[in-house]
Amino acid sequence: MSPAEPPPELRPVTTLKGVGQALADRLAKLGVETVQDLLFLLPLRYEDRTRIVPIGSLRPGDRAVVEGEIQLAEVVFRRKRTLLVRLADGTGFLTLRFFYFSGAQQEQLARGARLRCFGEVRRGPLGLEIVHPEYRRADARDAQATEDVLTPVYPATEGVQQGRLRILTAQALLATRAGVRDWLPPALLADLGLPTLHEALEYVHRPPPDAQLALLAEGRHPAQRRLAFEELLAHQLALRELRRQSRRDPAWPLAPAGELEARLLASLPFALTQAQQRVIDEVRVDLAKPSPMLRLVQGDVGSGKTVVAALAALRAVEAGCQAVLMAPTELLAEQHWQNLDRWLRPLGLLVALLTGRLTGRARQSALDAIAAGDVPVVVGTHALFQEGVRFGRLGLVVVDEQHRFGVHQRLALREKGLCHGRYPHQLIMTATPIPRTLAMTAYADLDVSVIDELPPGRTPVATVVMPESRRDEVVARIHGACREGRQAYWVCPLIEESEALEAQAAQDTAAALAAALPELRVALVHGRMPAADKERTMARFKAGEIQLLVATTVIEVGVDVANASLMVIENSERMGLAQLHQLRGRVGRGQHASSCVLLYRPPLTPLARERLKVLRETNDGFEVARRDLELRGPGELLGTRQTGLMQLKVADLMRDADLLPRVQQAAEMMLAAHGDNIAALKRRWIGAGTRYGNV
Repeated sequence: MSPAEPPPELRPVTTLKGVGQALADRLAKLGVETVQDLLFLLPLRYEDRTRIVPIGSLRPGDRAVVEGEIQLAEVVFRRKRTLLVRLADGTGFLTLRFFYFSGAQQEQLARGARLRCFGEVRRGPLGLEIVHPEYRRADARDAQATEDVLTPVYPATEGVQQGRLRILTAQALLATRAGVRDWLPPALLADLGLPTLHEALEYVHRPPPDAQLALLAEGRHPAQRRLAFEELLAHQLALRELRRQSRRDPAWPLAPAGELEARLLASLPFALTQAQQRVIDEVRVDLAKPSPMLRLVQGDVGSGKTVVAALAALRAVEAGCQAVLMAPTELLAEQHWQNLDRWLRPLGLLVALLTGRLTGRARQSALDAIAAGDVPVVVGTHALFQEGVRFGRLGLVVVDEQHRFGVHQRLALREKGLCHGRYPHQLIMTATPIPRTLAMTAYADLDVSVIDELPPGRTPVATVVMPESRRDEVVARIHGACREGRQAYWVCPLIEESEALEAQAAQDTAAALAAALPELRVALVHGRMPAADKERTMARFKAGEIQLLVATTVIEVGVDVANASLMVIENSERMGLAQLHQLRGRVGRGQHASSCVLLYRPPLTPLARERLKVLRETNDGFEVARRDLELRGPGELLGTRQTGLMQLKVADLMRDADLLPRVQQAAEMMLAAHGDNIAALKRRWIGAGTRYGNV
């Protein structure tokens, strides 16, 4: 290898035999551009083709290799022209069914020929069958041994067959037989007691026949653990480096608290909790620095995160900057705008609401005022980062429910905030608490604050789970609560009837409840209503003019109604834990004992049963989040499926949680003594994804 020639693993995939430009373009869709990329395109699962299974021992659902003699081959014309081949081996017979076949295939599959086939066995009209099996002739002159390793099944893309991927990975392993460069220091590897990188790659691509399929399927084999450790380390280092980089970026240092903050605190009708005060102090320290704050604030439903955001916004305003609060839905943006407007208008501050509904002259007028810096605080949805939105001097960005935003969106907002060579501070809020270990891994570029205390007066919500056959009991319960002067929510997951989901429509439910409870004032609210109608209905409910509010999940984040003490959620088995917990948080905000009734349609799946059990057992949002993570994995909790940064190939943040403390220690070691290896390690596992991490 000449000095200028790259090592084998970094050569283009086109250096492999049989890879022209057309195939290279298709492989690029799988993220494969180099030989190394091919080695790290890891199997999704494995098939055992190392032994021939007697036909007589097959069961439906088996994926197996069989060998036998063709007894009968015929083309039948029923609904579709089909080639049926009967294969026997002395222990039983099997039908091979082909819907698509050529004349040459038909000649090859003639009576008396011996075939070796692989496929999934299923029940058919003539007994057990395999539809479109993989096959080859197994005549004496053409006999071949069975596979000597388990057969990997790779992620697929159009135009790249599994067989081609297996051939290419075999070439890649051969090309790098001297070993793929290991970027982890030997001392670290020795301490972990895991195989070398080359041994791990050989094993996961070509497991021996005696490999434990169950262990591989669970991702717990030492070879997979070796790769998982390296992948987690690459992500940890990427986030740590982004954190260090962001601290070198300039930001507006926001001055110490002044008159506005003191006036707001004096005007609030409640005292801050100790947890709120602690988090506010942490935020104040960050805002005073000349580098951008990157802080995640976690707090359960109703813990008072919005007040923290308001006080941070005032710090920006007093320093002559603008503050922006971005929410994932228009309803949540409206709710934040109402709160901030109520608190800040008496201080002489204008709060603008910018959503997709604002159009025409009103929109242009708002955009001009924001660009001129005349509006100190802006609240909005993703409309905040659309083309045409400019800020005069943006000092602070608050992102609520951060995990619902795609990383590209948050990156756009950060770049949009770049003004006079300075980046805005970022305060990220979530009411979906993230377990500490996961937060330290997934948000290693952020400082984390936790509001772990609810304001005084919040009463625990008693949660019960009932089949929908007991609806009449629930209706009677609503009647009793409303006669005692309280209010109730009834939540339906859909606006209109859907046969696919078999969910009760909110409109039908509202009509049925109004008929069943004629003496109560029943109203309906859903996301497709005009904004003015929705706000008017919500305002009437808050004022007590409406006793029972039937709604879709738009009220997951809605008005704070202290008098509402009963929440009924239909089709609760179809909803996620985090969403159910958010909905439950709409009640229990006053002095009355509150309840949440989770109605379900039997039969429950094991996952749905476990989910509802969690809600029955705890009101603690952090415990709900921990159990949610166990049940669903981190992808949905973190919103990382679309980010590129945390799309893990091998590792699983829950399964591999025991590795995380060692990963963090290894990251410290790499940053301190092996910095030259970090870029190559990140390129191997993340590629270009790191550029999305600073949002």
